[in-house]
Amino acid sequence: MHRWTTGQVSKLRNISVRTLRYYDQIGLLTPSYREDNGRRHYSEGDLFTLEKITLLKSLSLPLADIQNVINKLSFRHILVAHHNYLQEQLTSLQSSISNTASIINMIDLEGTLSWDQVSHLAHNVQPISKQWVNYFNDDESEFLQSALPNLSSNNETTQQYISLLRRIERCIQQSIPPESDEGYDIACELINLSHETFNGDEKLMEKFWEVRKLPALESGLYPVSEEVLNFVENCIACALEKEKEQK
Repeated sequence: MHRWTTGQVSKLRNISVRTLRYYDQIGLLTPSYREDNGRRHYSEGDLFTLEKITLLKSLSLPLADIQNVINKLSFRHILVAHHNYLQEQLTSLQSSISNTASIINMIDLEGTLSWDQVSHLAHNVQPISKQWVNYFNDDESEFLQSALPNLSSNNETTQQYISLLRRIERCIQQSIPPESDEGYDIACELINLSHETFNGDEKLMEKFWEVRKLPALESGLYPVSEEVLNFVENCIACALEKEKEQK
């Protein structure tokens, strides 16, 4: 039967010798074997107990409480509790990642941000309001939430929409009209990207576009200026008309 010295356990589990001796002193974890010369050895069962202590400590449980429950909880019970704790940490971390991605994408869109925007996104781990889903049935909502660009995501589709939005804003700033060559290129890219996003469902595209034109406070979507929306409508209309003429 394999046995481990205090020093070996310290190196194996990256726990200081002082901590192991303290656990022994308070009766939380006492080595099962002692040689005639007083040297102590831990058994495999002792190491399992040490793992239980380590997992319970990760749940911020004080040593006094660990001492009271450690013999009443199976290793599986403790693992389940630790698993639930990790799931909570993962949820919190994913929310933080999404909020940080939102800040990055908003900077890409707007060039700069107010402190209020940064503070809200950096510290608010609640999901961003999505009232727009109420305008669609369950199947449509489920599809749209998975397919549409999301500021909290850095996927390729989101980046393509951000790039197009910035190009439109530059056109407006530089007084480049929707019927220009640049407007035509933007329209073609928007049409192709929309068909990919909506799987070619024209009715769903039109339905979402009507929701997109609602005030941001009502729709819950990322606010886009009326100028941008008008540019999109006009450049797409011009592009479709141009294609008809070429046929």
